[in-house]
Amino acid sequence: MPKAVFFDLDGTLFDRDAAVLGLFAEQHRAFESELGGVPREAFLERLLELDDHGHADKRALYGILVRELGLSDHLADRLLDHYRAAYAAFGALFADALPTLGALRARGLRLGIITNGRADVQSGKVQRLGLEPHVDAVLISEREGFKKPDRRLFERALERVGVVAADAWHVGDHPVADVAGAVAAGLTAVWRHVPYWPEPATPALTISALAELVSHVDHALR
Repeated sequence: MPKAVFFDLDGTLFDRDAAVLGLFAEQHRAFESELGGVPREAFLERLLELDDHGHADKRALYGILVRELGLSDHLADRLLDHYRAAYAAFGALFADALPTLGALRARGLRLGIITNGRADVQSGKVQRLGLEPHVDAVLISEREGFKKPDRRLFERALERVGVVAADAWHVGDHPVADVAGAVAAGLTAVWRHVPYWPEPATPALTISALAELVSHVDHALR
């Protein structure tokens, strides 16, 4: 019987792909005169490929891009600075994120967010999206000193909300960081199916949208 549900942030609660697509489009507009005539669609396609849905190092990403275009490393630095400064303004939660959190809260569950990433970026995102009032704990890898799938990050989350692993679920889109990491820490894993990651090797409950989670929780609470 679940007493707590934790969520990954990017790709699970937050539509990160839409956010970076908007940001990369803005970068092409802002830096078009310096990009050697590369078309907008080609620029977006290559950056999205290099980004690897948020799992690529951003400095390396822009370094590869400018080398491929035959441009200066200085431009890579400026693109990176622009990314860091502008990213927080782009993107939104998936439409069913807040209704799902509200429904779970109404059922008396403790809620939390467990996310990898920079503390300033991820905490700023949580605040901008208005998530703080809806959860009991937010754990960010840089701030905690552990990165998913390290089980210590999940164990720390359990301590923050006061439940044991057997009574907690974790919902995320990544088959290793979220699913395998949660299972290794003793939590029930829920995979938010996305087309770009392979199916988890570790068995997990699978959902296609966050709203589906509520019925699974109701079934487990019976």
